Amino acid sequence: MLSIDLNSDLGEGFGAYRCGDDEAMLAVVTSANVACGLHAGDPEIMARAFTVARERGVAVGAHPGFPDLWGFGRRRIPFSTGEIERLVAYQVGAAAALAAYAGHRISYVKPHGALGNIAAEDRGVADAIARAVKAVDSGLAMLAIALTEQVAAGEAAGLAVHQEIFADRGYTDEGQLIARDKPGALITDADEAAGRMVEMVTEGVIITASGKRLPTQIHSICVHGDSDHAVATARRVRQALEQAGLRLSAFR
Repeated sequence: MLSIDLNSDLGEGFGAYRCGDDEAMLAVVTSANVACGLHAGDPEIMARAFTVARERGVAVGAHPGFPDLWGFGRRRIPFSTGEIERLVAYQVGAAAALAAYAGHRISYVKPHGALGNIAAEDRGVADAIARAVKAVDSGLAMLAIALTEQVAAGEAAGLAVHQEIFADRGYTDEGQLIARDKPGALITDADEAAGRMVEMVTEGVIITASGKRLPTQIHSICVHGDSDHAVATARRVRQALEQAGLRLSAFR
């Protein structure tokens, strides 16, 4: 039976401010990417997310981003590759520590927002992230955007690489995510998102906004956790995948 991971970006509140419904999402997904305190998150939120994930048998990873609380890590900041390397190492270390505190263990790293988007197209930035991950723990995997420089960089560094696609985002003909301010960037209808995911996973392709099919390995599906419809979309995607005969399990 074909298996697929379902992940979400969680722990993205800050202090008294909540973002998304982590408790509900952790009842649906098989992997949780936990914010590490720079684009969102803090020690209290991280510890709670890791604890609930452990209790529910959900795998966890570090979700490092730019130090940009105001912009939620979605603004491009011109750090050098060396600075990016150290920012990622810092955040992966924080996630590893808080996960251990909660009795869990991170098993992978997934770059967030603008950092991830830059690494998808810029090999130098992707290499910096891979070097940081390997330096902190060479046993960690990279959860990489499919068909991007993130994949090549992780493999070149000797890390295990798992490729992900996005249920709630549209794709260009080059296989990149459509920029959030462009038409077709966001998929808000749960049924549409679910149908696309079943088609992509069973065929092993990314389907672009124009209908082009780009063959790729697919190990995981992401549903972003910060939207109002996130949990409903994740539930519908999971239901559709299971009805199609796929098994939901964390990538190994």
